[in-house]
Amino acid sequence: MAEDVITGLADQWRGAGIAAGDMVLLHSSIGRTVRGLVKAGRPAAGAADDILQSFLAAVGEGGTLLLPLFNFDFTKGAAFDIRGTPSRMGALTEAGRRYPGAVRTGHPIYSFAVIGARAHRFEGLENFSGYGPDSPFALLRQLGGKIAVLDLPDQESMTFYHYVEESLSAPWRYHKRFEGPYVGWDGVETRRAFGLYVRDLERGVTTHVNPMGERLWARGFYRGERPGQGSGLRTIGAVALFEAVREVIEGGEAEGLLYRIETPTAP
Repeated sequence: MAEDVITGLADQWRGAGIAAGDMVLLHSSIGRTVRGLVKAGRPAAGAADDILQSFLAAVGEGGTLLLPLFNFDFTKGAAFDIRGTPSRMGALTEAGRRYPGAVRTGHPIYSFAVIGARAHRFEGLENFSGYGPDSPFALLRQLGGKIAVLDLPDQESMTFYHYVEESLSAPWRYHKRFEGPYVGWDGVETRRAFGLYVRDLERGVTTHVNPMGERLWARGFYRGERPGQGSGLRTIGAVALFEAVREVIEGGEAEGLLYRIETPTAP
């Protein structure tokens, strides 16, 4: 029965644009999918592993799956341990982190688990800036990968937007340095610094990207289904997304599509 469930889900993911051999960055909320599996007789305890297997089946032996292991504790002074610091991005990402042979990238805030044929391309990657030119986002674009989102709006998933913003030096963000304890694969703790291209909070900049998502739907960039509908999975090519966001930024349309300015209210 497990194989039937995994095959059925893999067929749904392929219907939303994932193909054998693809490299896919997956953002996910799996609650609705888990409820469907439980109704089909699968135990909830193993649902995240089933869903992970279904995405691996969808990309096939020649494909590669990236899962975000984002964790913001390093920005608050907590130690990052690449061997065991958990993801804060949900059960599916934790299943990916624990998957045998998964490669973990080294940024303490924006790390990824990478599984599959081209995972070795990410091995040893310790990019300084979370969205920088040497980041997994950049490598995904370079290698012609896709981004898939399961049952999440753009506002809660599409971190790739920030990679484009940094690439084009968007003026509503700036580089910020974070320093803290870092434990490597050798178990040795050192003090290290990493960067992020963060919102300009003093100007009242707020991330506001759902309108950009609507533009992508309207212009046919997204393939698949919206959150809460059908499989809930949509996909988009990383190169196509980069160019669509570049057009918005260079065309002076970013405010209202990628961010907004919120003026503090008087007490």
